[in-house]
Amino acid sequence: MKKTLEPYQLIERSIIKKYRKELWAPFIVAVKHYELVQAGDRIAVCISGGKDSMLMAKLFQELKLHNKFDFTVKFLVMDPGYNKENRALIEENAGKLNLPIEVFHSDIFDSVFNIEKSPCYICARMRRGHLYAFAKELGCNKIALGHHYDDVIETILMGMLYGAQIQTMMPKLHSTNFEGMELIRPMYLIREDDIKAWRDYNGLTFLQCACKFTENCADCESEENISKRIETKNIIAALKKTNPFVESNIFRSVENVNLDTVVAYKHKGVKYSFLDTYDNV
Repeated sequence: MKKTLEPYQLIERSIIKKYRKELWAPFIVAVKHYELVQAGDRIAVCISGGKDSMLMAKLFQELKLHNKFDFTVKFLVMDPGYNKENRALIEENAGKLNLPIEVFHSDIFDSVFNIEKSPCYICARMRRGHLYAFAKELGCNKIALGHHYDDVIETILMGMLYGAQIQTMMPKLHSTNFEGMELIRPMYLIREDDIKAWRDYNGLTFLQCACKFTENCADCESEENISKRIETKNIIAALKKTNPFVESNIFRSVENVNLDTVVAYKHKGVKYSFLDTYDNV
């Protein structure tokens, strides 16, 4: 007799079977290529309640199940001051996905509510600091965030257009404030459209934004990000109409930097000019 699968098992199967090429394969490639997970790691998988972090948590569950070396995962949810509806939705989805979440509290939303200049940026920085601190208390040496491929290419282009710099969102970083801690981005090679497709296929609804600036969490977008990130998305979409390789070209541009053709660059905080070595022929 064929065994009836639980709803969460069907969701897990969709990752491994239906969306293997789009989700599972690029996740594994990123983990291996960027050396994101090592034997003995204790990884805090940081869940915001959105589609990206919830999928990342499921991917880590599957990795834990199928991997050949031992590591530990903790599924962390920081409650920075969610309203009742948002908190309930996160817990409901964790139940649907069979995720054993650990929730800890902070008052970040209250702390930044009256800040007029860049409250979203300050909130994000504070949230990351709290995640590092709590993860370290739990004995973790890494935190995992759910940034994906589209985040990466948009960040590259935004840096050029709005920041007058060439930089990227790195697949992993050493923390500068928490000794021995690292940040990893295991969804680095996963496309946002594929995450949405997986979400919709399984009939799931996740938080998009849950801060006090936008209490209508189901449909909101950070006001700060709308003007720049959405504009950047639109630019990429427009370019893609005539160049189907534009996204991969943006991504690879920061892998193919030739310092011989750069006027100036920074390394470990020190600025260098092409004139420094121009006459060394």
